[in-house]
Amino acid sequence: MSSSGVRGARGALRRRTALAMALLTASGLLVVAGPAADAEAAGPCPGRKVRTLPFSTGSVQIHKRGGYVCAVTVAKKQGVRQWMSVSVRARGGRPVVDRGRFKYRAGPVTVHAGKRCVWVEGEVGRGSVSSGWILC
Repeated sequence: MSSSGVRGARGALRRRTALAMALLTASGLLVVAGPAADAEAAGPCPGRKVRTLPFSTGSVQIHKRGGYVCAVTVAKKQGVRQWMSVSVRARGGRPVVDRGRFKYRAGPVTVHAGKRCVWVEGEVGRGSVSSGWILC
């Protein structure tokens, strides 16, 4: 084999090695960035947040995706087991409720509202909120 043939083979090997290293680096970055991005995007409710209903001891976060409405009650004082509840009711339907003694949040609860109004309620300890008919 001539010296130019050896140099050509070495050049091809270097290019393949560089490409392999670039792919490994990119996949490594995806692995490192992937879970953090997923954890941020994956909250208790799917969809986009459309409303937050604050009250003295917490808040109710309301999300909407397609025809579905999802709500979760979040306590201001987290880590202490206390009475919480969240309820979502589409007009003409029955409420979907989650209640009990929780450390961080009650819910999520989801209803199919379509284009109907919803009534959302939340409670943490002695504090509570009731939305009235919203998202009509």
